[in-house]
Amino acid sequence: MERYLEKPREACGLFGLCGYPEAARITYFGLYALQHRGQESAGIATANNKNITAHKGMGLVPDVFENIHLEQLKGESAIGHVRYSTTGSSILSNAQPFVIHYRKKSYAVAHNGNLVNAYSLKNELETTGSIFQTTTDSEIFLHLFVKNLKSGFEGALVEAVSRMKGAFSFIMLTSQGEVVGIKDPNGFRPLCLGKLNGQYVLASETCALDLVEAKFIRELDPGEIVIIGENGIKSIKSPVTVKRSFCIFELIYFARPDSTIFGLNVYQTRKAHGRWLAGEAHVDADFVMPFPDSGTYAALGYSEASGIPFEMAMIRNHYVGRTFIQPTQSMRDFGVRVKLNPVKELLKGKDIIIVDDSIIRGTTVKTRVKALRELGVKRVHIRVSSPPLRFPCHYGIDFPTKGELIAANKSVEELRELLGLDSLHYISLEGLLKSTGMDSPENNFCKACFDGCYPVGFDESLSKDCLERI
Repeated sequence: MERYLEKPREACGLFGLCGYPEAARITYFGLYALQHRGQESAGIATANNKNITAHKGMGLVPDVFENIHLEQLKGESAIGHVRYSTTGSSILSNAQPFVIHYRKKSYAVAHNGNLVNAYSLKNELETTGSIFQTTTDSEIFLHLFVKNLKSGFEGALVEAVSRMKGAFSFIMLTSQGEVVGIKDPNGFRPLCLGKLNGQYVLASETCALDLVEAKFIRELDPGEIVIIGENGIKSIKSPVTVKRSFCIFELIYFARPDSTIFGLNVYQTRKAHGRWLAGEAHVDADFVMPFPDSGTYAALGYSEASGIPFEMAMIRNHYVGRTFIQPTQSMRDFGVRVKLNPVKELLKGKDIIIVDDSIIRGTTVKTRVKALRELGVKRVHIRVSSPPLRFPCHYGIDFPTKGELIAANKSVEELRELLGLDSLHYISLEGLLKSTGMDSPENNFCKACFDGCYPVGFDESLSKDCLERI
């Protein structure tokens, strides 16, 4: 089914812990905190008596798991996954964690990211006899791992990681109860380490640690493998040094605002983007507003720096599910209106500044601006806390193809006219990076969706369309 995205879709969320009673129940709550990273499927795998048991399904965490499922997932080590598909179809067989059985042992794995050499690796593996059960790139890691077990457990991990290119954070569970965390050498996707009552926990974001009352220890280093078992934790660092490529869009949009990733608090960083944006593109107006929840924190920063009042002039319906009864054809733009409704008395006759974090296709923005005009808004100015998105992502974010990105082939002035705005300004790439407050941010972040400079090379023929067929 074709996707009509107005925002980039989330990456996946990972959680795992070792040696803790009721590990499945703790993992359930960890996934609950990471639900924003994937809403298509959820799964948990546990290790008990040298066996791995898993339960997974399509939908949100509370839809997939009932209390009876958590009671059946026995064991003191567990890993969990929430998924949004960026390669492979959205079907149950592609839900994670994946579980395999090999020579009287079992392994489960959960993955966040995209392998840019997935197509060639799969061809190679199939040529040598591997049989794939899914159509995602995540399964490739397990095939590489078991083929190298002759080098020992740690050697197999290192060899598998050395063969993969692209963005990947993995959490693996063994039937012996060991939990393994892996981060790619560029460090594209977040993965952090915590401790809960003396036991180690892994999670995509610190907000998951907060919910289960685990103490944050640190983020995994790019290229690091951590092995957690009954004897504690062991870290294996990659001997290969490459340029760090933290995904800047994690800070702009994906991560929860109460998380800390890449050493930066997301809430404060988004406010800083808004403050910088106000310095670059001030305009007089009656108030600043976001389209909830997108752009809310940048809008707060813009208001703070500009001195222009902040208002929530659009109210979000928080009870909209993934599906709802479709309206009649005469109820135009129902999908937009069911989620957000304007405070009409606040908007009429006003000059407003809307702060948003990104514009993908522009269809929804155009519709909303038109509706605001019809309500009597005098002037509509939009400020965007990311530069124009002009290039697709190959590292685990489901941006549309370049031809579908509205900013790919249009100037800012052309976009302003197309969207029916009085003014439009995107934060500069330099401003975005400097407002993070990180030392040498130009050497730490992946900016490919803005400038087309991809930090890990890939064959153009192995694009998203090709990966979908693996």
